[in-house]
Amino acid sequence: MTNTNTTPATAADPTVAAASAQFLTPVVLGLQALAVNGKQAHWNVRGANFIAIHELLDTVVANAQAGADQAAERIVALGLPIDARVSTVAAKTASEVPAGFTQWEALIRTVIADMDRVIADVQAAIDGLDELDLTSQDVAIGIKETIEKDRWFLFAHLAE
Repeated sequence: MTNTNTTPATAADPTVAAASAQFLTPVVLGLQALAVNGKQAHWNVRGANFIAIHELLDTVVANAQAGADQAAERIVALGLPIDARVSTVAAKTASEVPAGFTQWEALIRTVIADMDRVIADVQAAIDGLDELDLTSQDVAIGIKETIEKDRWFLFAHLAE
């Protein structure tokens, strides 16, 4: 019979793991909310720029899901669980994305506001992880790069 070790070969320092999770958890929750609300916006956008916004929101959703997965997997790799159930996400995040049909300009503004909240959490993670856990910080930096690019693409529709 083979003995299987069920703990990581190089377990993270529990204090570092907990602190890293403290910074990454709001990122996971915010990105999960952005994915759900971005899809809501995707279904209900209306107006002259419909197809461009509709398709761009699919990219925002996919990138938010990928970022949430990456941050959550980092927390789990450090040996801690993550609670990103729908009820937890709803309780700890906010969004102004409307429930029904909305003209594209107003919808973009609300999605950008959601993105700005996530970007603030990501920046807090980057700052807090700087001398704590550089691998987790690198995850946050990659997420920030992607979400800021998506924000830029959305904002370009509003820029004059």
